[in-house]
Amino acid sequence: MALTVFLVEDNPRIRESLIPALADLGSASVMATAESENEAIAWLGKHKGQWDLAVVDFFLKQGTGLGVVAWCAGREPSQRVVVLTNYPAPSTRSACLDAGADAVFDKSTELEAFFDYCLQAAPD
Repeated sequence: MALTVFLVEDNPRIRESLIPALADLGSASVMATAESENEAIAWLGKHKGQWDLAVVDFFLKQGTGLGVVAWCAGREPSQRVVVLTNYPAPSTRSACLDAGADAVFDKSTELEAFFDYCLQAAPD
């Protein structure tokens, strides 16, 4: 079964490269995207239980990924939230995990680990 992904990323170039990269996994498809905290939360509120994995950037066009991650606290047990960031400082990682992220990945150096995580998160 395919992994349904909600992508929260404000950089169009990164979005445009992540969407096909996730599709190339063969088990993931991006069902929607958002560029800001408010836009992401609005979408999540309308689509509760309809996604498997939320991939959230830390810095957004408006707001931060922390607000999105915290909003997801009431998600279904099978739903996962990961932060994919260019700012993987220990304090950022800690804040994301404390807010409820399941994992944090560095866009520059941990993409392979991120894609492995996505493969493991696919529903059976």
